[in-house]
Amino acid sequence: MRTTSLYTGGTAGEVPLTDLWSIMDKSNLLIIEDDEEIQSQMKWAFASHYEVSLASDRQHALGMIRRHQPAVATLDLGLPPHPREVTEGFRTLSEILQEAPHTKVIVITGQDGKEHALQAIAQGAYDFLRKPVELDELAVIVSRAQHVYRLEHEYRLLQERFSGDPFEDMVGNSQQMQEVFAAIRKVATADVPVLIVGESGTGKELVARAIHRQSIKHHGPFVAINCGAIPENLLESELFGHEKGAFTGAHTQRKGRVELAQEGSLFLDEVGELPLLLQVKLLRFLQEHQIERVGGRETIPVNARVIAATNANLNQAMAEGRFREDLFYRLGVVVIALPPLRERGEDILLLAHALLQRYAGERSSHIKGFTRQATTALQDHGWPGNVRELENRIKRAVIMAQGTRLTPADLDLTLLYTEYERRGLREAREAMEKELIRRALTRNKGNMTRTANELGVSRPTLHELVSKYAIER
Repeated sequence: MRTTSLYTGGTAGEVPLTDLWSIMDKSNLLIIEDDEEIQSQMKWAFASHYEVSLASDRQHALGMIRRHQPAVATLDLGLPPHPREVTEGFRTLSEILQEAPHTKVIVITGQDGKEHALQAIAQGAYDFLRKPVELDELAVIVSRAQHVYRLEHEYRLLQERFSGDPFEDMVGNSQQMQEVFAAIRKVATADVPVLIVGESGTGKELVARAIHRQSIKHHGPFVAINCGAIPENLLESELFGHEKGAFTGAHTQRKGRVELAQEGSLFLDEVGELPLLLQVKLLRFLQEHQIERVGGRETIPVNARVIAATNANLNQAMAEGRFREDLFYRLGVVVIALPPLRERGEDILLLAHALLQRYAGERSSHIKGFTRQATTALQDHGWPGNVRELENRIKRAVIMAQGTRLTPADLDLTLLYTEYERRGLREAREAMEKELIRRALTRNKGNMTRTANELGVSRPTLHELVSKYAIER
């Protein structure tokens, strides 16, 4: 059996490829190549042993990476719009490793591309081949890369299993979080609606995804929609879909998020922002498990679990007539309340170290930990943006820091720490929270929307905090 040489169409060697396939189990392989003939050769060679995906440019490749998370990808550096240059190829490599750092990327370069090959390895590529590529040689490298990927994956699973810290991508040893984890385990087995409440940035979507993954519907889709982020005139169509011609611009039939969640879970984030008219339609779906698309007359049965979340005070919203009481009780068969980060005690440092390990690992950073002053500053900070704020501060610090340990200055906590270090812990947290909000309002000239976005909280939460601390706008 003679093996085909890619990029030339010639022959190479007498090694049977069938001997190589015996060590390969079927997994995802992404081939990034703009030459259709080469694409076809490679797909033909690997299709019976791999789930092969093809991409011809950077955007398409990143889409396939997000969709399939392949174990291995081959990447020709010469991609459109400049196939005779390597700029687009290196940009693709960088974005792939950022999106899927564990994927093994095998870079393919020209005959005179030794410098490019070394640059690719330095940038994080697993290996490289020069053109013309021999298929048997490529098969060996792909197989080896897949084996390394699986070993690393198994090691990560073992670490997660025996570390005792993570629970469905969440970290927390505090009593409050252990109660949340216990509630997730219990409610996941019961196919009832769940309402998750808590401040912005506390991890409500993580809890929703954890419930989905542990439920009997975990094989189905997890479909999320932010009810507060979509204009009211488009929200009904987004939720329930529409028929062709239902309104101006409805050129085709479209399924809504509810219907797309069939046999899975529907996550309604910021459900407190849902307009009253849509609350009625959502209530009917919860009661009857059927929907009608906008402009349609056919009732469509939908079997999907509903998980809702809000940072708003729904009791106040019901008292003011902005949220239906019957819908509240339909959604909140089980209510899970997430504590703010400032009330989670030891979890602050636990999360900080976990996030530092993640982001330092992704960037192959030299940073090993926090200084003593930094750990004190982390504990003393009020965290109005909760875990999201902590994550952003550590991510920025890993990028910008110069030393091997993060300092309060790297975390942008220096001024707050030194100003409030002599106060009691509770007084210091409240004082720092008030000062953070006051400074953000000043920077944004009193604009509540921009201030809320900067601090990582919702507008209702910001209004409550401004009222609580009697801050002048």
